[in-house]
Order: sequence, then structure tokens, then C-alpha cells
Amino acid sequence: MRDFDVSSTVRRALLALTPAIVLACGASQEASTSEGAAAPAAAAKEPAPAPAETTPAKGPDQVTSLYQLDARTIEGKDQPLSAYEGKVALVVNTASQCGYTPQYAGLEEMWKKYKDRGLLVLGFPSNDFGGQEPGQDSEVLSFCQARFGVTFPLFSKSVVKGEGASPVFKFLAAGHGEPQWNFHKYLVDKQGVVVQAFPSKVEPNDPALVQAVEQALAAK
Repeated sequence: MRDFDVSSTVRRALLALTPAIVLACGASQEASTSEGAAAPAAAAKEPAPAPAETTPAKGPDQVTSLYQLDARTIEGKDQPLSAYEGKVALVVNTASQCGYTPQYAGLEEMWKKYKDRGLLVLGFPSNDFGGQEPGQDSEVLSFCQARFGVTFPLFSKSVVKGEGASPVFKFLAAGHGEPQWNFHKYLVDKQGVVVQAFPSKVEPNDPALVQAVEQALAAK
């Protein structure tokens, strides 16, 4: 009878302690869960790494100087136009069978007169107007030299208008319009910026053109 009373007393004591043990375990588990939930929240507050900076490729619309471009000479050599930086250039789209073709003589005269002062005359033969430059580069060069004694730089036949225009003529036309016919003229300053354009009918010895050339040569 005494043993039974002792066992009963122990069971009652254990039953009395059970709620406290359960509460203690629950509190410990809750604390552990709270700590685990706090870690992701802290990580979420960290700023995402900044994207790497990149420099976009330079497109045609970013060209600011004629002297950033290249062109192929009439002899077939690639020519960086940067070689002409610091000079004034008169850029002309030419043709061998045009009513304005005799202007070759005037352009050569202007080249000889002003080249020692820093003028360039750059000729770009083109077949874009009236099919008036049908020959190959070698034929164009022979014609210009034999007929007009041309010594100023000539370049390979080019497209000078429309979507297929060469980078040189896209740049020239950007602020001063496309050529309307053969022997359209663009005057480019020492920094490679187009300062004025002259239509085909303006002869190389026209006073307005001569004055513009002299002003460009005199500028710093």
C-alpha cells in the first residue's frame, strides 16, 4: 500500500511539471524560428550589385568630323581622312560625262592656288546622277589626268545620296542636304566640320565660293 502511494505521488508530480516543460520547449522553438526568419529579411535589405558600365559602339550619327572617317582612293588604297586634319577641304562629287565636267579645270586651278595655304580639293566620282560616270576607277583617273590635268586627290566611285550613300556623304549631307546633281560642293573647316555647301552651278572661281574658302583658311 505504501509502494502504491509513492508511485502515485511521483506520477502526480510529473504531471504537474509537464505543462511547464511544454511551455519552455515551445518558447525555445519559437525563438529559434524567429531567428531563422530574421536572416532572410536582413539579406533582402542588401542592395543588388550595380550593373557593369559599358561604352556603346560609335555609330554614324555620332561622327562629328569628316576626319574621323576613312575612304578608298581611286587607286584602291584605304585612306584615313584623319591625315587631312588641320586643313580646309572642298569635297565634290564629280562625273566625266556631265555638263558641269569642265569644272574639273577650275577645281584643279583652285587646288594649285590654295594648297600651300592648307586647302584640299577631294573629288568623289559618282554615277548617281544621269548615269554620267559609267567607267571604272582606272578609266575615270585616266580621263581626269589626260583631259584636265587633275592632280588633286580623287577617290573611288561612291554612292552619294539615299540610304546607300557612303559614310562620307552621309556625314556631309547631315546638316547641309544631299547633292542634287554632279559637282555639288561641301566646304569643310580645319576641324572637319561642314561650314557651307554650294550647288553644282557655282563655279570654282565664283566669288562667293572663293571668299568662303579664304575665310576658312584664315580661321584658327
